[in-house]
Amino acid sequence: MAEGSNNTLKVAYQAFEYFSHGLATGEWNQLIDMLSDDFTFWFPVGPYHGLNVGKERAIAFFQYVSETFSSGLFLTLDRVTSNQMTVVFEFRDEGLMWGEPYKNRVAVSFDVRSDRICGYREYFGSDGKSN
Repeated sequence: MAEGSNNTLKVAYQAFEYFSHGLATGEWNQLIDMLSDDFTFWFPVGPYHGLNVGKERAIAFFQYVSETFSSGLFLTLDRVTSNQMTVVFEFRDEGLMWGEPYKNRVAVSFDVRSDRICGYREYFGSDGKSN
């Protein structure tokens, strides 16, 4: 694997660790510190549907996620796929969404530039077990 790919994986794995921690605890500062100044993210539904730009928008999004899953959301990593700039994490998650049982299958991708996350995209679909 090329040196650039190794760095991409290293940075993305660290970001995913901070992302998982944020979902479980509501503490997002470590992940936010990794975001580039021109960070963008794409989300499939709700008030953050579509393309979102900037760290301030990301901070508001992560706060919204913490409110949605106030008792934490817990992940089981299934697969990781990567190229020179992007790493995709496929996982299952479980917790309470607005106080109701929730399970899902999710894929998130992190775009890496140097030692920063410059882009994030999320895709999900029910695993048939959510209420």
